[in-house]
Parts: sequence; structure tokens; C-alpha cells
Amino acid sequence: MQNLEQLIAQELSLRPEQIKNALELFAEGATIPFVARYRKERTGEMNEIQLRDLQDRYAYLTELRDRQAVILQAIADQGKLTDVLKAKIEASTQKTELEDLYLPYRPKRRTRAAIAREKGLEPLAEAIKSFNQPHIHTASLTEAASKYLSEQVKTVEEAIKGASDILAEEVGENAEYRAYIRDYLMHSGAFGSQIKATHAIGTTKFEMYRDYQAKVKAIAPHNLLALLRGEADDVLVLTLHFDETLVLSYLESQQIRAKDLTIKQFYQNMLKDAFSRLIKASAIASVIADKKAWADAESIKTFETNLRDLLLSAPAGMKPTLAIDPGFRTGCKTAVISETGKFLEYQTIFPHQAIAQREQAAVTVRHLIKKYQIQLIAIGNGTAGRETDAFVMEVIQGLDKPPIKVMVNESGASVYSASEVAISEFPELDLTVRGAISIGRRLQDPLAELVKIDPKSIGVGQYQHDVDQKLLKKKLEETVESCVNFVGVDLNTASKELLTFVSGLSATVANNIITYRNQNGAFRDRRHLLKVPKLGAKAFEQAAGFLRIRGGDHPLDNTAVHPESYKVVEAIARDLDVPLSEISQAADKLKTVNLKQYVTSAIGEPTLRDILRELEKAGRDPRAEFKYATFSDAIQKISDLEVGMEIEGIITNVANFGAFVDIGVHQDGLIHISQLADRFVSDPKQIVKVGQVVKVRVLEVNASLKRISLSMRR
Repeated sequence: MQNLEQLIAQELSLRPEQIKNALELFAEGATIPFVARYRKERTGEMNEIQLRDLQDRYAYLTELRDRQAVILQAIADQGKLTDVLKAKIEASTQKTELEDLYLPYRPKRRTRAAIAREKGLEPLAEAIKSFNQPHIHTASLTEAASKYLSEQVKTVEEAIKGASDILAEEVGENAEYRAYIRDYLMHSGAFGSQIKATHAIGTTKFEMYRDYQAKVKAIAPHNLLALLRGEADDVLVLTLHFDETLVLSYLESQQIRAKDLTIKQFYQNMLKDAFSRLIKASAIASVIADKKAWADAESIKTFETNLRDLLLSAPAGMKPTLAIDPGFRTGCKTAVISETGKFLEYQTIFPHQAIAQREQAAVTVRHLIKKYQIQLIAIGNGTAGRETDAFVMEVIQGLDKPPIKVMVNESGASVYSASEVAISEFPELDLTVRGAISIGRRLQDPLAELVKIDPKSIGVGQYQHDVDQKLLKKKLEETVESCVNFVGVDLNTASKELLTFVSGLSATVANNIITYRNQNGAFRDRRHLLKVPKLGAKAFEQAAGFLRIRGGDHPLDNTAVHPESYKVVEAIARDLDVPLSEISQAADKLKTVNLKQYVTSAIGEPTLRDILRELEKAGRDPRAEFKYATFSDAIQKISDLEVGMEIEGIITNVANFGAFVDIGVHQDGLIHISQLADRFVSDPKQIVKVGQVVKVRVLEVNASLKRISLSMRR
């Protein structure tokens, strides 16, 4: 294989020195968020996506190179390594291609070809090859085979069959043929499915696949994953259709040279056997595996995008909050959360039972609002959510300054409430109260709270249980890391879980930060981090720029400016004759700065541009302005919906086939991809995102199946 840096540079359309420098930074322990933000000069301003692509491809090619070394040694030990074969192996850039080249030399079980060789029939196979020439017009296959009769080979037919097995294995192990056939299936094949006869019409969730067909190259990711799930559930029979005669014609064109009809017939039969017995099943399996890997990757990308949009949802703000986890029989758990996210008090109210209990619940809610000067009310959108929402509306209508009331998606709250994290935070509380606290905190700051929950439990995925779980876990963790470092973390209020995702901080160091904070009080200076046990200079370098200290001793500690750049900012402030503490209020003067005069060997123009942008918005949250959906009081349940209604909702999940919308009736509606806009839409993510407030029109309601079809088209 050629130099990895050059190869990756070609694949990613980057310069080799960019690849080289980024890999060096990774080798030194730098994280992707740190490199993307604070080492732009070294990498030529590579962004996070490019850096992750580089990291993934480098890991793949490194594994491939190690495998190449093992294979080359294994073939050399057999005494079969030629210069041509070595060159092909070293030039391979895909694992499938490499394993195809190794296939003829791989230790294998006792095959039909191996048995034929044991019987001494390999010379006969070689003799038949010599007959397969255009200048040979007559050849006696029977005569040639009769020379190899023995105690082990009783008949001419047995000899010919054994020779055919040897040649078939050679064809079956030919890397070029296997690659061609896989490519043909990929571009010309079609997936087909049928529901097994044991499942009557209308009894499965796979009805659309009862008699289904789609081109391999054109099938949508969600369709393929559904087919594979249906097959795994023993509901569907999945097949891959293609024209076998075209495949055999290709093999014949590559193999048959003879004019002699007997030899031609022998080769045709041998090639049919080679294909049907040795190539077909593995080629189909390989294509399905490749398409499955592609569908996994596409679905995981959708999950990543949804998760990112959810984590970066606009925070309502750190304000006193009353959180309510609704319920009918067991009542509604109400928890009061302070402006710093601290749990203060809880009560259980019963607004959905007797009138007297409803009145008492109203008294309790008003008391809590007044006592804690509540500014936000977060209501979970699960069971009894809309009924509780209507109750709270009644309660706050008469108040002089009613709090903002918001329905909050509570997906994953129950998972959090039973988790070790929640038990550690609130060991004395019932899990339903923990759930209410989580609902309130995710309204205040979605990112800070949702990092405590397994992303797969948040409800924004697509076939997340069917995709590659190792890859899914990796990509979702990368997404959380990216979001946390994009927003930045308040060093004095962040939880251990949030700190764990900060660049350069391990779970142990994050825990040590919490312990140090509890023992010594709030951090006043970023440099004090170096006093935290096990947080050394390298971890400080990686983490400091992403940690914020509000009201600290140094004004730049509440910005994304890295401490290593403080001196240049101080120089800019002096030159502008502006106190450092007021630099972020001097936007007009900052625009006059000549960056070139501050460039050094360590800090170039890209970093200086970032510094000026940061100073212009110092301490400002990069997330969007908070918005929330207003649900109609007249629509409480699915039976209240009518075709043609125009209502407001909030996007809860985006899939390749459309988007799901919470419209306040306990059952999300679906906007099919064809209904997202008045134009063709190839990717729903181009139109909508999780957390977006949208106006939709009701197209169809099926109460029995709990299906709601919606449209955003005019």
C-alpha cells in the first residue's frame, strides 16, 4: 500500500501535510474538538467532520495494512508468494478485495477439490486446461481421463468429475471474477420479498413487503433494514434476484477458449457448478452485508443528526422551574428546580380524580409558584400529559405574571430515573420524582440533562436496534462530545456526566473536579484546574478552552478563548486602549484590528479570527433562541382530530422517509417525505430538524391503528 497519508489525502481531497499534522496531533493525545477549534494552523482549518473521517479511515487502513502483513507472511510460508501477487495484495485498499486475494491460499476444510487432488487428478485438470485452446479443434476428454484410473478412481466419469471439481474451485476462488459478480449484483440485482403463508393478510407490521421488489442500488436504508428485520423475525422471505445467464456468460467469456465441443461442454458444466456451488451464495451474502453496512451508516447518520439537533435544542434558561411528571391513578409528581438546576421540593398532586382533590392540587401548584417565584413549568408529554397541561392552564390563568408553560418530550426520563446516575444524585427519592426532575432540567438546559441518558433511549433513532451496535455507540458518543464542546460547559455547575464529555477529561478526572469543587468552593480561575488530582498539563490544554467560569477572576475565563491565547488578547486590548474586562463591549473597535500584526509562530490568522468572533459574543450561548409549540386546547386526543385541521406541533424524530410530529394527542403524526414541501425532497433533514416548531395540516386519521398523516405542503 502506498503511504497512508498520501492515500488518505487523495481520498479526502486534502493536502498530505494536513493529514500528517492532524495524525501527529492525534498521536500526541489531542481530541477532535480541540484540534478543530484550537489547531487550525496545523491542519489547514480541517473541520470536525473531516477530522473524524480521517480518524476512521486511518484506523481502517492501519488494520488493513496489519492484515496484509499477516497474509503476505502466510502465503510466503507456503512458498506461493509471487511478485505479482505481492503487488496486488499491497495495492488493495478494501478488506473484501484483500480477502478475495487470500482465498486460494487460506487454510480450508477438506473440499471436493482437495479430495480430487488426493486421488491424483490435478494433472488431469491441467491437461484439460491445455485442451482449452482455440488452436485445438479436437481433444479426447475420455482418453485423457482414462490415464488416471486407479484404486481410488474407478471410472472415467469419476476422473472427469474430480478434475471439474479442481477447476471449479480455481474459478470460485478467482478474486477478479468474485469482484465482477459482486459488482454486477450490486448494480443490476433486485431485492424481493414475500410474507410467509403462515401470516394472513393484515396481521403483520410488514404488510408493505408482502410482494415487494426494489433495485439493490436504489433501495432506501429503512426499507432494507425492515426487510432484514422481517427475515430475522421469520415473517419475510428475502431474495436477491438477478439474471444468472448473464453471470455465466461472463464466466464463459473469461474461461472458454476451446473450439472442441466436448471441451466447451465440459467448461460450461464446470462453470455452472463453480457459480452455483462456490460463488453464488457468498456473493449474495457479501452484497447484502455491504448494503446492510451502508444502510447502517445512513441510519446512524440520521440518528446523529437528530441527536445533535435535540442536544442543541434552545434552552429555556436557568430559571426557577416547576416540573410535572403527569399521571392519572398515581397522581402527578411535581418537583421544584432552582435557577441552578438544584432540586428543592416535591409534592404529589391528584388533579384528575375527585373535584376536591383537583382543587387541592390547584392550591398546591399556586403555593409552589408563589413560594419559589416559578418562571417555567415543564409538563411531561406522556400519559395524562394533555390533561395535566389543561389543568395547569386553569391554575395559572388568574396569576399576575403566569409562568411559561411548556410540554416537554419525556422520552428517556424513565430510563434516567432508574439509572445509577439518578440513584447517585437522588438516592432518597422515588424514581418517579427523579423523572420529574429530569423533565424540568431538560427544559432549562437540554444538553446538560440529556447527556445523562443513553442516546438510544431518547427516541430520535431509526431502526437503532437493527444497526451495527458498536458503530452506533461510537458515533453517538462522538455526537455528544461534539455538542458539549461546541456549547461549552459551566465549570461550577456542570455534572460529572457533562464534564466527562469535555475534551481531554476522563470520567475519573471529571469526578475529581466535582470533589475538588465541593471541598474548595467554586472555581475562580481556569488555572486552578491544575490543582485537581490527575488533571495534568495535557488535560488542561485539551479542556480549558471548553470550560467557562462566570464571574471569575479573569474576564476571558467566561469565553472560548484558550488560556494559551490570553496574552495576544491582552495585547489587542492595550493597542485598542480598552480595559480587558470591557473588551467584549468594544465590537466596533475590534472590527478595526489588523490581524496580521498579531500573528506569531504559534497563533495564525485562523485562530485570531476565531478570537475576535468570540470576543464579539463573549459568554453568549451559541444555541438558538428558545421557542415552544402551543397546542390547541380543543385537541386533547386522537379522536379530536379532523381531516383538514391546521395545527402547531414540534418535530420529535426525523427518518429517511419523513418526520414525526408531536401535536399534543399522545400519538405522534407522520409527515411523509412527499408531504414535507411543495417540491421534491430527497432528504427530510434538509427541511426539518428535531425540536423545530412547525405548522401542519391533518391529511388522514386512523384511530384504530393510531396513525396520523400530516402535511406541510400548501
